[in-house]
Amino acid sequence: IQFVCVGGSPNRMRAFAQFMHKELGLAGDGDDLADICAGTDRYAMYRAGPVLSISHGMGIPSISIMLHELIKLLHHAKCRDVTIIRIGTSGGLGIEAGSVVITDTAVDSSFQPRFEQVVLDDVVVRSTELDKDLVEELLACSKEITDFPTLVGHTLCTYDFYEGQGRLDGALCSFSREKKLEYLKRAYDAGVRNIEMESTAFAALCGLCGLKGESSCTALA
Repeated sequence: IQFVCVGGSPNRMRAFAQFMHKELGLAGDGDDLADICAGTDRYAMYRAGPVLSISHGMGIPSISIMLHELIKLLHHAKCRDVTIIRIGTSGGLGIEAGSVVITDTAVDSSFQPRFEQVVLDDVVVRSTELDKDLVEELLACSKEITDFPTLVGHTLCTYDFYEGQGRLDGALCSFSREKKLEYLKRAYDAGVRNIEMESTAFAALCGLCGLKGESSCTALA
């Protein structure tokens, strides 16, 4: 395995594995790719030659479980020099819908490059910077594809899909539209270009375990 690509939806990651199967010119049509993790409901995993395609569900707890088990798997399989890329969806901030944001740094809700996790009864703070060389490599690759705009920016990672992301359409909303817009403007001024729910945990685990990692998300709106 040389590359691991992860994303939220099992169906999307199956479709991605089939796409890679065809792009790599592997034998067969790829329609019969088997879910390696069919015995568990936690995530789906498909292999297309040197590429693993894995779903991670929604949010930090879900991707954290998958990454711990993936990293153990790669270690026991004696895989070396593996590149891991999150290919996901996100909300855009001040950019055109359909743009792809290559994350240079994942930030928390205070726009800080950190992932805070409670370990036993201690709050542990971990760095969320991603591989700068891989950022530049992906940006260079994007120059060959003119179907959609690509840019580099900070990614805001939240613990919640609604209030945490400044949405007004959840079951509960404790702030005004004016407060929402003021917060999003501060996020934009801090370099944030998209918002999702996994990148800080992804960046922290990749960095701690020595994996070359990067996150590239499409902005749906």
